[in-house]
Amino acid sequence: MTRQAFAGATAVSGIGMTEISRRSGVSPLQLALAASRSAIQDAGLANSDIDGVLSYHMADSAPVNTVAEHLGLSPETWTNEIYGGGTQSASILGDAAMLIHSGTATNVLVFRALNGRSGKRMGQAAIRVAGGETQFTIPFGMAGPVNLFAMAAARWMYDTGATEEDLASVVCQSRQLAASNARALFHSPITCDEYRASPFVSTPLRRVDCCQETDAGAALIVSRADIADAVSPNSPRIAAVVRSGGVGSSSMDKAVDLSAIFSRYVAHKLWKLSGLRPADVDVAMLYDAYSPIVLQQLEDFGFCDVGGSGEFVRSGNTLPSGALPVNPHGGLLSEGYIHGLNNVLEAVRQLRGTAPSHQVESPHVALCTGFGGSYGSATILESS
Repeated sequence: MTRQAFAGATAVSGIGMTEISRRSGVSPLQLALAASRSAIQDAGLANSDIDGVLSYHMADSAPVNTVAEHLGLSPETWTNEIYGGGTQSASILGDAAMLIHSGTATNVLVFRALNGRSGKRMGQAAIRVAGGETQFTIPFGMAGPVNLFAMAAARWMYDTGATEEDLASVVCQSRQLAASNARALFHSPITCDEYRASPFVSTPLRRVDCCQETDAGAALIVSRADIADAVSPNSPRIAAVVRSGGVGSSSMDKAVDLSAIFSRYVAHKLWKLSGLRPADVDVAMLYDAYSPIVLQQLEDFGFCDVGGSGEFVRSGNTLPSGALPVNPHGGLLSEGYIHGLNNVLEAVRQLRGTAPSHQVESPHVALCTGFGGSYGSATILESS
């Protein structure tokens, strides 16, 4: 096993997040600046200490150069915008770590800001027949992500015997955990009957199986390890980052197995590069854009047997007191949706021991994942 060159050389020294809402009343730029300033302050740094800025988006955010300018950063600051959504939420930590390991930067600001509810909404698509390959999919109802991944989930459920009860277990637990999270939009637990009463969006996905569309900004600072130790003790180290995928649920016309999501392809590489095993993970922030992908990740990463993820959740293993706490803040399903970066921030809180609700007892290793169908990413953070 050969660990990545940057493994342990960088740490998340600061985090910041705005209020999560359905209507922010401000621009994505204002959200980005508020979250960024909060993260810089949390890291114990000054704006002038930041020499790298990274962000990912889908034409719905604030330009990195504009954010850098408003923060008063040097024109020599390394900036880069990465196109993409959930796939980037874990791997962008690797981009920051590589910048620092190469000597290009010492403190890198990473942010994601969007008015995902009151502005550009991921869940809405124009009703039209587009050119290129989409002309062969849109006529069959593949008008957006929920339609695509509903079909993938239906196939996965057929192959593994997963049931509606299994999906409900994920959603109900998410709501249960979010009930005590002051940041979360959803504070009311739901019952299985209420789950079944929720309308279908695209079978088998009901409205409550889908993550929220929200307005918010989130940011974090990745620093060289010695700087993080000096300004922000207990900063979690970036131990491993992987980004890869295969032909699957993102391009169903080419898929050997259209139900295969990113974790099928990423898991082996993550364990190989990190030198860890599933049993070493103390808390997992699994990207939960839709409830079935939580179950699929549990199986793909080896936390339970194939076909056993529903019972694994129902048995309490994924509660904060269980064998593998999963999304103790309620995740994207219940806290809110900042394209996965809010899940990474929760991992940092958990490893610091500062989570205001459902703090896991003495966690040392956290897994964070980023989903985009059959392509995605994962990162391991370790307490210092």
